Amino acid sequence: MPHNGWWSKSGRPCWSMQRAMFAGPGSETLVADIAARMASGQQIAIVSSGAIALGARRLKLSKGGRASLEDAQAAAATGQIALSQCWAELLGAHGLTAAQMLVTLDDLEDRRRYLNASATLQLLIGLGVVPVINENDSVATAEIRFGDNDRLAARIAQAAGAQAVVLLSDVDGLYTSDPARNAKAEWIDRVEESIQPSSRWPEAALHPAWDRAGWPPRSRPRRLPLAQA
Repeated sequence: MPHNGWWSKSGRPCWSMQRAMFAGPGSETLVADIAARMASGQQIAIVSSGAIALGARRLKLSKGGRASLEDAQAAAATGQIALSQCWAELLGAHGLTAAQMLVTLDDLEDRRRYLNASATLQLLIGLGVVPVINENDSVATAEIRFGDNDRLAARIAQAAGAQAVVLLSDVDGLYTSDPARNAKAEWIDRVEESIQPSSRWPEAALHPAWDRAGWPPRSRPRRLPLAQA
């Protein structure tokens, strides 16, 4: 049965918000909005990245913990505790209970494991808990990973029959090119059909940091729920 749910994805372009979780008002405002929506009867889950960056700082690893696969996995294992604790405290301040779920691509590709994850999600949501989901980067490799949390959010939404996926970003919306580098970049207020990144975002215009969570990849997850409809 589809949930009256909104699935909130907080990813790398919103990393400034994730850092502010420890002291800034941005995260408090976000969680206050989540609490208000839940009080109105909506059901919400959060897909949140940030574990590798948090762990890298604690372990003092170079290159943000991405110098090697081993560094990234160690950073993720360390940072996931801090990230989940942060969400638990923020949600707890509004009387909400957080639950942590770590998944890999295989978990949602294998039918039996997919059904198990779906059942867990639906039970947690039915109990009024806010699941906080992240990719299990401590065991994921390049060959068995989602690549960005937008795709993960779309697949998680499918698993629970959610009615909407909300992608959070510090960018105003979808542009024809990087607005930070091109003053003539045009804002696209509505996407009616699939966008071909190769034609709308020339390779030279792509920012390296967008490889995993930039707007070109964000044109893809919106197609996943449609493909499964």
